[in-house]
Amino acid sequence: MYKHILIATDGSNLADKAVRHGLALAEAVNAKVTLLTVSEPMWSAVPGEMAIAFPHEEYEKATATKAEIILASAADAAKSKGISYTAKHSKEQFPADGIVAAANEGGCDLIVMASHGRHGLAKLILGSQASKVVTSSTVPVLVYREPDLN
Repeated sequence: MYKHILIATDGSNLADKAVRHGLALAEAVNAKVTLLTVSEPMWSAVPGEMAIAFPHEEYEKATATKAEIILASAADAAKSKGISYTAKHSKEQFPADGIVAAANEGGCDLIVMASHGRHGLAKLILGSQASKVVTSSTVPVLVYREPDLN
């Protein structure tokens, strides 16, 4: 079935649940895994004048530290299941672009990621990285979303 699964995470609680689901699937089908986190370009994450006062080197250092923490947590989960994995930090990319590129470059045959499932104005303002991945990927995408309990 699947031989190489890319699991994208931003370290959020919802993404952690998607990581667990992706790892369970990898374990069930004996697939290797690429664990991925993506850091956005500084100009999109640090607004206007703040970008001038915040040195690019500091931004790179902060995103690298955050990525290490996120990937270490996901790697621990993979190790605990005995799953073969690689961890990757894509820098200076928008999440959807970084996810699709990493899946293509890594020869992955499935992408697993979370979606908050926003609707209406929230989706329009915040965008949906999952939606962008689904519409731009040539690789199948499994989107983990928690049920709306309202």
